[in-house]
Amino acid sequence: MKRRDTLLFPLAAAWAGSAFAQIGNAPVRILVGAPAGGSTDTLARSLAVSMGPALGRTVIVENRPGAGGNIAADAVAKAAPDGNTLLMSFTSHAINATLYPALPFDPVKDFTALTCVATSPSILVAHPSVPAKDVRELIALAKAKPGQLNFAIGAVGSSLHMAGEAFKMQSGVDIVNIPYKGTSPAVQDVLAGQVQLMFAAVGNVKAHIQAGKLRALGVTTARRLPAFPDVPAIAEALPGYESSAWFGLFGPARMPAERVKQIGDAARHALQQADMRQRLDTEGAIPVGNSSEQFAAFVQSEITRWAKVVKFSGAKPE
Repeated sequence: MKRRDTLLFPLAAAWAGSAFAQIGNAPVRILVGAPAGGSTDTLARSLAVSMGPALGRTVIVENRPGAGGNIAADAVAKAAPDGNTLLMSFTSHAINATLYPALPFDPVKDFTALTCVATSPSILVAHPSVPAKDVRELIALAKAKPGQLNFAIGAVGSSLHMAGEAFKMQSGVDIVNIPYKGTSPAVQDVLAGQVQLMFAAVGNVKAHIQAGKLRALGVTTARRLPAFPDVPAIAEALPGYESSAWFGLFGPARMPAERVKQIGDAARHALQQADMRQRLDTEGAIPVGNSSEQFAAFVQSEITRWAKVVKFSGAKPE
């Protein structure tokens, strides 16, 4: 961030604290539609720590898991647009727009997009017993043995599930999904060779790749990752393929413009702090901190993009 932007933060924080004080001293709540301990939760808690001083308010995180994040989202959609109730959501916010046939809210119209906090690339890994050294060899193997290879997926409708569906859709292969209730058991079964393949967040499998327990076949970003310079991007074998999870901050619809700026500035300030940067690095995530307008346009584009993949997959909510 340019120095002139950084210098604005103390002024914005002081004004934000004063403005928030006018509506009481209750904590600002960030609702998370995922259990404690996961990536969305840990990023939200790190964000809250740094946002509090910038806003002159206590910022707390409340976990309301269930229905792919829809329980927390519904609560925020129905909250007062005063900036006291926020949502830390993730890619499923866009996927759910198609996955769920009847949501109790509109994922665009009932929210104010504040800022995209971070993106998290994933990586396609295989158990070492799989006789494919890269994505081209995997596609050839899958076409030679339709329905005989399998993907472990941590949750139906998740960004990692849809990364696999997009891979199958674009490559024309038939690979069977093996669903799990969570990423950890999915990773464990791939490590044990019970399942052959998995799309996983970089932070969840980096150590296993480095230890030689899993083979990295390709990364989901458009270009290779600095952490894995020798691992090709899947797009090198499958042009146009790209898939990254994202985490973003939302408020209810109809928030006043000054409140949107206050909270957005506080979040962007938090992303510059050393402890937040360290947390993002641990999660294998990349900070973003874009504007409300940019994030809103991005969310709309994600809903359109994932709709095609969800329909292809035939997935139904659990």
